[in-house]
Amino acid sequence: MRKLIQKLLRQNEFYILLVILAMAVAIHLRSGHFFTGNNLVVLASAMVVPGIFAVGAYMALVSGGIDVSFPALASLAVYATTRLLVDAGWEGGLWLPFLLVATISAILGAFNGVLVASISIPVLIITLGTLNVFSGFMQGALSSVQIPNIPPAMATFGRTYLYTATHPQSGRTAGLPVSFLLLVAVVAIAFVVMRYTTFGRSVYAIGGDESAASRAGVNVRRTKFFLYVLIGVLAGLAGLVRTTGMGQMHPTNLLGMEIMVIAAVVVGGVAVTGGRGTLTGAMLGTLLIVIVQNSMILVGIPTVWQRVALGLLILIGTGISAVQITRSRRRQGAMV
Repeated sequence: MRKLIQKLLRQNEFYILLVILAMAVAIHLRSGHFFTGNNLVVLASAMVVPGIFAVGAYMALVSGGIDVSFPALASLAVYATTRLLVDAGWEGGLWLPFLLVATISAILGAFNGVLVASISIPVLIITLGTLNVFSGFMQGALSSVQIPNIPPAMATFGRTYLYTATHPQSGRTAGLPVSFLLLVAVVAIAFVVMRYTTFGRSVYAIGGDESAASRAGVNVRRTKFFLYVLIGVLAGLAGLVRTTGMGQMHPTNLLGMEIMVIAAVVVGGVAVTGGRGTLTGAMLGTLLIVIVQNSMILVGIPTVWQRVALGLLILIGTGISAVQITRSRRRQGAMV
């Protein structure tokens, strides 16, 4: 029991969970609405898109890179898919939108993967460039405009709910979209891949020490290439979920989300230097950011302060990560 408690106290996830619980209790005492069915359903719904994005951001950070291009990649993949289907008058099932988005986003992710695997410059610089390439191509070559009417299967998917909660006093309802199951499936698969497969262990090894990973037999270039293909597909799925939820395709709706998502993953304890962090921490960090963004109204704080709160969380998260890395290096130095 004592060892279990000591192990728990050494984990970031435990402290993030404590912060989330303390914040939830404080918000409920102030507003009386946090633990209502409506609010919990709203929070779960708000987790879907940033949660899927966060899985990809977590993988990129663990590998030692910072990918900022995923919202632009998702926007381009979903816009191209929606444009093709609307122009063709598609009225069939949902399988074709998912297949097209996955294919296009995999190709765009492969573009990132080739560059990251073959050019020895920081991933942040590469993905800053591809971010502009993707958004510029969408706005220039495709002349992107808002698409108000998406194919029926996509619209139906966005309007289908697993559960609907009704507030006992106000009578307001909130629905948990079926896309929440997609988030659960993505997180479960990513957990297995990163924890129990050679590919996942290779990603951690590359983030910890790329040269040592290469000497140990890890094919660094191939692993990085397939990692960014996977991140691209995840981004495309998140973009499709956002579009179906809105019932329309707005080409710039996702742009700018990269700061919030990366902040959430870093707050969750994933090291910006790579090789450290867990998917559980990334999800808890995302939940913390979602609570901050959605609950400030409940306690009467103007939404303009969201950016201030987000900035403070980034500073706190990166600060804790830096302190832990420094302590780890000191311990390793003392052992040598």
